[in-house]
Amino acid sequence: MATGTALEGPKTAVSAPEAVLPAVWAPTDLAWTIVQMRAGERITVDEALIAAYQAASSPHSIRALKSDVEAFDAWCRRTNRVALPATAETVADYLDARAGKGSRPASLARYKASIAKIHQLLDLKDPTPAPLVKLRLQAVRREKGAAQKQARPLRFKGPVRDIERDKARGLNIRALLESCGDDLPGLRDRALLSAAYDTGLRASELVAVAVEHIEEAIDPEARLLQILRHKGDKDGEGATAYLSPRSVAAIAAWTEAAEITVGPLFRRVQVRRYKARAAVRGRPIDSISGRETWDLRKTLSKPAVKARVEHDIGTMALHPGSIGPIFRSLIQRAFDLGALPDLTAEDLARLLKGISAHSTRIGLNQDLFASGEDLAGIMDALRWKSPRMPLAYNRNLAAEQGAAGRLMAKLV
Repeated sequence: MATGTALEGPKTAVSAPEAVLPAVWAPTDLAWTIVQMRAGERITVDEALIAAYQAASSPHSIRALKSDVEAFDAWCRRTNRVALPATAETVADYLDARAGKGSRPASLARYKASIAKIHQLLDLKDPTPAPLVKLRLQAVRREKGAAQKQARPLRFKGPVRDIERDKARGLNIRALLESCGDDLPGLRDRALLSAAYDTGLRASELVAVAVEHIEEAIDPEARLLQILRHKGDKDGEGATAYLSPRSVAAIAAWTEAAEITVGPLFRRVQVRRYKARAAVRGRPIDSISGRETWDLRKTLSKPAVKARVEHDIGTMALHPGSIGPIFRSLIQRAFDLGALPDLTAEDLARLLKGISAHSTRIGLNQDLFASGEDLAGIMDALRWKSPRMPLAYNRNLAAEQGAAGRLMAKLV
């Protein structure tokens, strides 16, 4: 790429003439997104800086930035505003518009950060620190509250006080694991759910697990999982998570049945179902009319065919977006099998709405608190860099098992 591509404004439909775009650019590049934005003045794109930013950032971060700036640019075009460089008023109005469509304060903060980042990458004055932008965001927080909607936790024994002695109840991982089938999809889902709970991995981290990332542990029945990269690991230092004997057995059953020896651990399973067919007797040759196609095969009998199911194992890892739906389908299956006896259909519908790929991470976080682990140990186990999120995930549990909750439980 030639460094120094120029963007012209102010009101052209495309910010830069197509002729100046290097041939190696593709619509997926961040640089391509930038040159499509509506510029109000001549702006130079430092392609070396953009390339360096992409190399230093995770694919998820780049996708999020592209999505955010494309949405901002589209709004600017609809409202006849200039996206580059944006004014504080334009940014404030945009955030107000997104808030009016239901965006929460946490999402608005991300949009604001993306607008700031694109201005920084282009060496433009960042409009987001302006008092007008800050005050508008404060107004939204005051109106809607800054609390983020939390996924519903999937705890191992469900909502119990004593995770060692109490019997499992309500929505619990133990019942889901026991309800998984012994076919290939069931074996995969049991291994997936068990490993997700043990490690507290996020969806993108979970689908990145490969067979070769699993190593021996001191306990011969357990294993260690090498996490090559996770959300808080910008420098790629990696981390290690524990896989219980339960998960090790589930993974072994899945990999043996699926004949997976290397590469992605959790893969797509395509199911093909064939209906049974009854036996067909061959027709006498003299019954074949001259008005139909003459075919001697019509005289042959066909044996009955039993119903069968065939599976096709993919070679690529599951998509991160598939993890939440898999968890919800496991819950529905367990309920249909009667494995969640203290839940009604109304309970199930309400619970399913809150289940996401993050539910196992939150559930493990709460179970660790309930078992008496200290904050430092929980942060280490779940690879938290700050105590803010583990404490936030434990907020509801802390209220129930805190001083007031313990007192009220003793009162009759």
